[in-house]
Amino acid sequence: MPRLIVTGSIAYDYLMTFPGAFTELLLPEHLERLSLSFLVDEMEKRRGGCAPNIAYTLALLGETPLLMGTAGQDFGEYRSWLEAAGVDTSLVHEVAGKFTASFFCSTDRQNNQIASFYTGAMASAAELSFRSVGGADLVIISPNDPKAMVQYAEECRTLGLRYIFDPGQQCARMEGPELAAGLDGANIVISNDYEYELIREKTGLDVDALLEKAEAVIVTKGEHGSSIHVPGRRIDVPAVQERMIADPTGVGDAYRGGLMKGLALQADWQTCGRMGSVAATYALEHVGGQSHAYTREEFRARYADSFGADLAF
Repeated sequence: MPRLIVTGSIAYDYLMTFPGAFTELLLPEHLERLSLSFLVDEMEKRRGGCAPNIAYTLALLGETPLLMGTAGQDFGEYRSWLEAAGVDTSLVHEVAGKFTASFFCSTDRQNNQIASFYTGAMASAAELSFRSVGGADLVIISPNDPKAMVQYAEECRTLGLRYIFDPGQQCARMEGPELAAGLDGANIVISNDYEYELIREKTGLDVDALLEKAEAVIVTKGEHGSSIHVPGRRIDVPAVQERMIADPTGVGDAYRGGLMKGLALQADWQTCGRMGSVAATYALEHVGGQSHAYTREEFRARYADSFGADLAF
């Protein structure tokens, strides 16, 4: 079994539902002194964070991923739950005197989101190092403390570890040189379409420039699926039809988990992208990034129904 290491934020998600539309309450002529409060109908606390969400999907698909990150003094129950789900948490460090990072997100009826993120123990992520964890067949560097993300990328390059650079939400926080440092030497780059534009604006690197060093650049596009750019061609992968839309939180992480499973199987890019699409849709149909579950048989059946092809693993 390949050794897969998943780095990124470990967090609790506080997910709230607003029955209106945020856009109806934003007054363009008053944006310079914005002061808004939203009365939400529902709130749920869920286990979250980019890294556990990705790792959870990998575990559902039969892998035993190693989760690498920092959590707080309130992580005990979460650790036990992840271990029971098949995730190896031996590389998670609990920081004394701090709480696990927290994500506060409100979603309106149009699936627009307004969110805040409390760093908490994630601020200590740079204290971890790949120099002490042994080898890996594939690493993903997902959104985390920016200093840690740059450090991990440098270590992966130095140690010769194949890695995916997934700056995600930190595209808004990281400056151009930080993003460029993480991108330099990445085997695979992944982002959504909005984040890709931020990367391009902040670094000046477009798909063609990134492909001078990377094997692939993957851009996800929500309901429009994803595009996998490899040297000389683009592979467009459609989204899988959902049965219902419950919550978009964690959908991108599930896509990454499905994609990584495909890479672990040494599947072709189209198959990897399709596996990401199936995994993402399961997450979309449930509230939170780890509320869904399926067997490998169910996953293969949905893959076949969606793409008219068999999947063996």
